[in-house]
Amino acid sequence: MRKKKLDIIYEDKEIIVVNKTAGLLTVSTPKEKERTLFHEVSDYVKKSNPKLKIFIVNRLDKDTSGIVVFAKNQNVKYAYQNDWDNLAVTRKYIAVVNGVLEVKKNTIKSYLKETKTLMVYSSADKKNGKLAITKYKVIKENKKYSMLDIEIKTGRKNQIRVHMKDIGHPIIGDKKYGIGKSPLKRLMLHAYCLELINPKTKKKMEFSCKVPDIFNSLFKEERK
Repeated sequence: MRKKKLDIIYEDKEIIVVNKTAGLLTVSTPKEKERTLFHEVSDYVKKSNPKLKIFIVNRLDKDTSGIVVFAKNQNVKYAYQNDWDNLAVTRKYIAVVNGVLEVKKNTIKSYLKETKTLMVYSSADKKNGKLAITKYKVIKENKKYSMLDIEIKTGRKNQIRVHMKDIGHPIIGDKKYGIGKSPLKRLMLHAYCLELINPKTKKKMEFSCKVPDIFNSLFKEERK
């Protein structure tokens, strides 16, 4: 199987920003050590400097595609991670969900908790749950599906996927929180825009990547 070329969005002396493909783990798990985005980025930077190490700053679910940031030293990693919610001023996604939404634009708020089986769910319990805020607006729809432009104000585990399930419109291809079979072979969720404040210079950096063509495939005009 031929290895795909790493899709680099931005790189400087401190960070490297890449577009992760769907189906690829961000970091290793006990079951998978080699086939990860971390491994691919590490191989890339070591070509120019074998001693160079990378450190994960943010991550995406295995089946989500889009923007992931790596640091080239540990100090940079912590500078971003320790104040991530304030430094990551804009985090946007495109999602295709099941059905037609009655409310075309809204903000979803809940407190997320996780079960022992690693399922995340919404709760009204402020004491034990973590606050999650998701804003969405419908940008395209047909009789079966809706495409949403989503902005998250918090970065909780499985946040978007759980919130879409909560409103009765799970993301297409979501095997964990979805319903039924998907007409496509991937989770229809893509992180396409990230605006970061550089913790050292205080300047805003804007990163974006193209939404995969497959996202529009469910909205092609039907032949008469």
